[in-house]
Amino acid sequence: MPRPPALGALALVVLLAAACSSSPKKASGSAAAAGGPPAVANATDLKSAPTIAAGTGSPPAALVTRDLVVGTGTVATAASTVNVQYVGANYADGKVFDSSWQRGQPVSFPLSQVVPGFAQGITGMHVGGRRELVIPPALGYGSSGNGPVGPNETLVFVVDLVSVQ
Repeated sequence: MPRPPALGALALVVLLAAACSSSPKKASGSAAAAGGPPAVANATDLKSAPTIAAGTGSPPAALVTRDLVVGTGTVATAASTVNVQYVGANYADGKVFDSSWQRGQPVSFPLSQVVPGFAQGITGMHVGGRRELVIPPALGYGSSGNGPVGPNETLVFVVDLVSVQ
């Protein structure tokens, strides 16, 4: 499977293009029983980088999304190219493995070229929103991992949708 040219470009790569067409899962009772999404500091301040805490309990087995700020702009579709600010951290310890905030600018990419959980989690989001995604390994980097993301790690992203093309 292809590796990203540099994690700084975006820590998300194509795993299975066909999987990107699946419907996203919203936060549910099973996710809450598994510990739910990690706490996010600066959750509603779109001018500041969010800080993701370590998860508690067992990580969810399905994609969990939680709107921290509901946007009012254009809606992202699976075919969209999006411009986002984001922080990506490991569920187990909250350690950041990638952040556009640390690089000082948003990044653009087609949703068709990222891991399935990221694409599914952003699809349906409105520009101007901030969303937390908890991505299980099967929708992330799976058993192979990628760079600082180890095998079978659950990922947590907080994503601000800046624009959609």
